Amino acid sequence: MQLARRSLLLAAAAGTATATAAAPAGAAPRGGGPVVIGHRGAAGWRPEHTAPSYTYAVQTGADWIEPDLVPTKDHVLVVRHENEISQTTDVARHPEFADRRTTKTVDGRPVTGWFTEDFTLAELKTLRAVERLPAVRNRNTVFDGRAEVMTFQEVVDLARRLSREHGRTVAVFPETKHPTYFRSIGLPLEPKLAAAIRRNRLGRHECVVQSFEPTSLRRMSGLGVPLWQALGTTGGPYDLPSTTYREMMTPAGLAGIARYADWIGPDKSSLAGTSLVADAHTAGLRIGPYTFRAENQFLPERFRRGSGANDFGDAFAEFALYYRMGVDAVVTDFPDLAVIARRG
Repeated sequence: MQLARRSLLLAAAAGTATATAAAPAGAAPRGGGPVVIGHRGAAGWRPEHTAPSYTYAVQTGADWIEPDLVPTKDHVLVVRHENEISQTTDVARHPEFADRRTTKTVDGRPVTGWFTEDFTLAELKTLRAVERLPAVRNRNTVFDGRAEVMTFQEVVDLARRLSREHGRTVAVFPETKHPTYFRSIGLPLEPKLAAAIRRNRLGRHECVVQSFEPTSLRRMSGLGVPLWQALGTTGGPYDLPSTTYREMMTPAGLAGIARYADWIGPDKSSLAGTSLVADAHTAGLRIGPYTFRAENQFLPERFRRGSGANDFGDAFAEFALYYRMGVDAVVTDFPDLAVIARRG
């Protein structure tokens, strides 16, 4: 029964390639409803941050695609969920890199593994991507070992090619990951990202920059592209230890964000039973909650179906719920399903 349900979802996804064109990245959504953002591509169907993941996301209707940015040893921006890459690449199977395994303190936490900043781009290109959540998405492991680690420039080039092929603008939505940490080791993200935006002449319709760290976003001002303040559920941004995310989501906090950013991106749970959508709009901000997934364990209990944590639930109902709240975008591992739900 579960296989049949997934087959229906796949068949539905195939029909979204001609989805309604998105609102421009720098403007309020118009016509087709909220912007659908492919979280690391279509991470529900392909290993994240790979060319196949981004391509499938756009083929099935995603308006923006999201690359997380971390640097290499030779200071090239590459696309990985984290700078520690043992969960997203086959680095552990490369004996030539065994001595690179180490423990570092990143944003105040000890992390053990292999780190992008200890590899040149040429070395990273010898690795291949793997599914980050194999226990959740074992169907995606069939694609393990088939895709390279991408640079940010390669993602920009891919987005422009897909834009031409599909007759609509596909925006890139880069996130600066651990920017304070990378500045501390002499590999700042912002100058390289700013240079790429200028070099590629990315405008507000083609690029939106996001970060959990306000300091990082402020360093990206003046580029002519919208800025997106991501918000966590506990604690606060690493660069502002005296500030909490809860404070940032108050009307006063939102007014402060509006002085340097255009969007906020809270966890979707932050919207339940609150006036956050209305408060953000009052402050002049657009709002795009994260991360929408189809598996039961990521859905509210009333939308779960079947008995397994990784069985697909009623993701369409959850999208519809948040669309009714008036959100301006959704960040999702399943952009195909978000587009179908957007069509009603």
